[in-house]
Amino acid sequence: MRLFAAVLPPGSAVAELARQVEALRTLPGAGRLRWAGRDGWHFTLAFYGEVPDETLPELRERLARGARRHAPYGLRITGGGRFDDRVLWAGADGDLAAMRKLAGTAAAAGRRTGLIVNGRHGYTPHLTLARNRDPRVDLAPFAAALEPFDGSPWTAASLALVRSHPPAPGVAGAHPRYETVEAWPLGHPGR
Repeated sequence: MRLFAAVLPPGSAVAELARQVEALRTLPGAGRLRWAGRDGWHFTLAFYGEVPDETLPELRERLARGARRHAPYGLRITGGGRFDDRVLWAGADGDLAAMRKLAGTAAAAGRRTGLIVNGRHGYTPHLTLARNRDPRVDLAPFAAALEPFDGSPWTAASLALVRSHPPAPGVAGAHPRYETVEAWPLGHPGR
């Protein structure tokens, strides 16, 4: 299974961001971008790639223990930016130190399970909105339009293990599909 650990925003935060993204989709060049489906919006903490079935129980146990060591924290989706002209993203604000620590725990859980975790130097929380493969499309106007966005605060209260199902090959406009395998509440010693 292709897996990653993530923080999933609540429906209210997704709805706020969706309204902003609809405005972005009217900008010149928007039709050439590959927009992520709102049901797949998430903040990746650690990407594990293909995880063998026999490794999954240990990974689950390590993530459950890790979640218990972290308290829920405040977060909101705000602003945005771009990685060159390849990826358009929305940012996060709130207790980012807590989020970075949770990301470190999720990465360590994978490494201790024997997985090669996609390393990130200086974790920057972001939620991917669109990908660009067309060199004629400049993502700067899209990122600029996102800058003033400031979503309502919410509490990140769980750590999710998510499975990524790749898009169907050869199907125009197909998106990956995401499935939550399991989620653990933060700071709850009983689970």
